[in-house]
Amino acid sequence: MASELQTRVLRKITLRIVPFIMLLYFVAFIDRVNIGFASLTMNKDLGLSPAVYGFGAGIFFWGYFMFEVPSNIILHKVGARIWIARVMITWGLVSAAMAFVQGATSFYILRFLLGAAEAGFFPGIILYLSYWFPAQQRAAVTALFMAAAPLSTVLGSPLSGALLEMDGLLGFKGWQWLFVLEALPAVALGFVVLGYLTDRPEQAKWLADDERNWLVQTMTTENAQKAATASHSIWAGLADIRVLALSLVYFGTSAGLYTLGVWAPQIIKQFGLSALQVGFLNAVPPTVAVIAMILWARHSDRTGERTWHVVLACVLAAIGLGLAGMATGVVAVLMALTLVNIGISSSKPPLWSMPTMFLSGSAAAAGIATINSIGNLGGFVGPAMIGWIKEQTGSFVGGLYFVGGLLVLSAVLTLLLSRSQATRTEPATQPR
Repeated sequence: MASELQTRVLRKITLRIVPFIMLLYFVAFIDRVNIGFASLTMNKDLGLSPAVYGFGAGIFFWGYFMFEVPSNIILHKVGARIWIARVMITWGLVSAAMAFVQGATSFYILRFLLGAAEAGFFPGIILYLSYWFPAQQRAAVTALFMAAAPLSTVLGSPLSGALLEMDGLLGFKGWQWLFVLEALPAVALGFVVLGYLTDRPEQAKWLADDERNWLVQTMTTENAQKAATASHSIWAGLADIRVLALSLVYFGTSAGLYTLGVWAPQIIKQFGLSALQVGFLNAVPPTVAVIAMILWARHSDRTGERTWHVVLACVLAAIGLGLAGMATGVVAVLMALTLVNIGISSSKPPLWSMPTMFLSGSAAAAGIATINSIGNLGGFVGPAMIGWIKEQTGSFVGGLYFVGGLLVLSAVLTLLLSRSQATRTEPATQPR
């Protein structure tokens, strides 16, 4: 009977929460990386060099870094409904304002403000899922949520390529139309969040009484069992050495992810393709990655293993970046970028299942935000270094090798963290 109740509750909360947060992340990710498609014509219109573009695309993450932790702590205090709505409305407005960039300075300022506006969204959702889903199901649910990132590339790439074809309509450039039209859903969904999202299981009137009681009791019991070893305070979450280690692991995966978002369209376009052709081809690698990511996360949940699921995925992405640097044709570069997409996407769900093994409450809010804010600086370093190296050498090769090296470092750090964690726990309770 309990098993039947558990199945029913998990199905209900999954159908209620996961598709909606996937939609939010889908829109967020499009607004975060549509700069990659805008650059196909915007850089020439505004006279932005590869180094300026790479730096400006990445400066988003400095705004993210500075406001991430306080934003997530506020979400934990005031609730996801109000705070996620605030995040979405403000980032939508800033993203639309990107259409009015005039040069390098305004480009830098608006990208920084976009990061500040969006700070707290991703770690806030990760924290939010920890309120609703038992730890054993969390990697698979996180994978479904995070599948929205590659899906946004699958569907957003052809859309962005088509919007660039609106060049000259009503006197606006194609890249200006791209920024404005792709920002509108974020603002609209921000208002939808206020009426749809439920902060905690205790408030879920859409669950039957027995379903709600089971979920509240299950999450309370899980938190109580973790209480003896988990860190709870904000400062504990910020100071835990394991948080720093995971931040550095995430740094490499973020460098890889935003290398794809910011530079993949230009890497593909160098073979003489149109913007619309680039849009369709750029959708191929993440299509494969979505399937691989979900299967890999389910395997991680089924086996209870996290470390090697992160390590192997990071190594695969590093190999893909190396092959992308050596590719001499469209087919070869697409195959290489597919490996990168699979590796980057598959590494993240098991990685994000690790922090809540040793953090809860305010410590989880602060710790998850710290991992995301420090880790996402890789989204600055990767694109910026590729832009700088390309300007110096005229090639993407050195930058791709650099980012591949960061992913190898992530794999090594994950193994070291696992060995360190093994010395802190008894074999019977050792998290993997």
